[in-house]
Amino acid sequence: MCAFCGKIDKNFLCENCRKGVKKIEKTHIDKYTSKYYEEHLYMFKYKDIRDKILAYKFDDKPYYYKTFVNILLNNKKICEILKSYDIIIPVPIHNKRRKERGYNQTELISKEISKNIYGLEYINILTKSVNTAPQSTLNKEQRSINSKNVYKLKKLDYQKIQQKSVLIFDDIYTTGATANECAKAIKTLQPYKIGILTIAKD
Repeated sequence: MCAFCGKIDKNFLCENCRKGVKKIEKTHIDKYTSKYYEEHLYMFKYKDIRDKILAYKFDDKPYYYKTFVNILLNNKKICEILKSYDIIIPVPIHNKRRKERGYNQTELISKEISKNIYGLEYINILTKSVNTAPQSTLNKEQRSINSKNVYKLKKLDYQKIQQKSVLIFDDIYTTGATANECAKAIKTLQPYKIGILTIAKD
């Protein structure tokens, strides 16, 4: 069954939805020198896939995760870049929000990606200590303040991160405030490099 339109199909997307995705997908690699991460990878402009991401997060459609993973992994360029990383880490949500939603959308996708990319280890090392307002409800300045120092490291084997190439996964990149705060926490563990992977950028 096609996840996006519900049409009976043996593939993760029906022919129509697959053609629609192909029209709007493009490999983007943004480089940075003034942030805690070096690059940001994404495939879509947020406005082009907004309804699907919102449905995945807020309309109780956790099964969308396999479709998003398939879309990412069917892009050869993205796939090759993923192979250059050692570790993938999901952006956490607060426990209260996780209980309300029933799942963390970034965990589902990053865990599935690690299963399909040989040598890419899934490590859930970050936690969100404050149940902040959703970033989507705030302006640029508020987003930066809202995400400041709310991401902490769990007590895990930190040596696993040291001198490794680390990829942080989130669904949407808007101002980069969340990505930068997560990368800041990871940076203290002295990784070789940090990258950000999202489905879309606003």
